[in-house]
Amino acid sequence: MPLLALWVWRLRGPRGLVWGLGWGWGGDVLLEVGGTAGFLAGMGCFAAGHVCYLGLFRRYGGFGGPRAAVRMRCAAYAAVCVVLVVALWPGLDPGMRVPVALYSLLLTAMAAGAYGLGTAARIGGALFLLSDSLIATDLADWPQLPGPGVWVMATYAAGQMLLALGVLRAAGRGPLAARRGSAAGEAPGPASARGVRGAAAEAGQR
Repeated sequence: MPLLALWVWRLRGPRGLVWGLGWGWGGDVLLEVGGTAGFLAGMGCFAAGHVCYLGLFRRYGGFGGPRAAVRMRCAAYAAVCVVLVVALWPGLDPGMRVPVALYSLLLTAMAAGAYGLGTAARIGGALFLLSDSLIATDLADWPQLPGPGVWVMATYAAGQMLLALGVLRAAGRGPLAARRGSAAGEAPGPASARGVRGAAAEAGQR
């Protein structure tokens, strides 16, 4: 996460994205501390990161588009959240139930906003949701896949990378934005249009 945040910063990406990745790193470190206090503190860091992402998605149109489609998308993610929390509830320690439920609500809201920001962010939000769901099933003592830590970290790291790429694209930064801007047949933006007009005027003067 520090390397990803540094890469975003060097690309002059949105400050909120750097902060979101930084909070994610803090959550990673605190989860390694262990114990209920460390877990809750780490979950709080991730929650702060989701708040940063939600602000970015709102800024760049993640919740834009036809209202009916946005409502259906949000309803679908809300249903996922409810089903997950209800399924996990009996296996969670009583002191963890409310924090996990509140965090799950924020997590699914982040994934819903990421969906509207393009393919990269859409997949990234889904992978982040999957990663934290795997952690939650471990808390509830559900059977785990072999090597659960590998699956958790692989989906989490890929999710964060794709979220960063999606936000950078929306902000006009990064590799996806560069390819998009150089696509054949794309209409020139204001800056390029001014350049074309200037060149034509200069040719006319000659």
